[in-house]
Amino acid sequence: MTPGLNGIRMIAAACAAGAVVNLPAQCFAANELQQPAGLGREMIAILPALRPHSALGDQTRLWAPFIGTWDCDYTFYLADGNVRHAQGELDFGWILDGRAIQDLWITYPKTSEEEREIGTSIRFFDDKSRTWRVVFVSPKYNAIVTVQGGVEGDRIVLKGEDVNGGQRRWSFNDIKEDSFTWRGEKSRDGGKTWRLEEEHHMRRRPPAEQGSR
Repeated sequence: MTPGLNGIRMIAAACAAGAVVNLPAQCFAANELQQPAGLGREMIAILPALRPHSALGDQTRLWAPFIGTWDCDYTFYLADGNVRHAQGELDFGWILDGRAIQDLWITYPKTSEEEREIGTSIRFFDDKSRTWRVVFVSPKYNAIVTVQGGVEGDRIVLKGEDVNGGQRRWSFNDIKEDSFTWRGEKSRDGGKTWRLEEEHHMRRRPPAEQGSR
């Protein structure tokens, strides 16, 4: 039975108090009734930016070469000595009025029964530390990673701590117009030695094929 207008208002009030009570199933039904078609599309339409914000100045040069779609050959070096390979893509674009960059790391499923894997990073320049700060999120693996850094020699290096107190280093290497190599490393001895865990080879997807996969 569908509740009337007053009933919906009462259910909505109960939903608002849901932080301190157990929500009845009707709360979710009321939510669904009030959601307009295409809910969330406005947010998605507002998120991207056509160009970097002028406030970033020369800092835009760091990530500008990566804007677009890259085909990825992923390699994972597992702790047990095995090596896992996968195919996917990496998508870079300016967001939030050009004050940040978002990327999507996508791994294609190997069979029709599998789901793709997807994670995302938000990158922004911190004026105080004069570094780029990055937050990576992978909901499937309950993972949040934060690193920061910038140019070191002829590569981009981002560093942070992992959940076990070790050090993490992510780097963009061998950067060319149509290719680069991304490496993920960890250190358990304060940065004296590093263990390579991931090495991903990226090749820019031709413009004619952008968004075709």
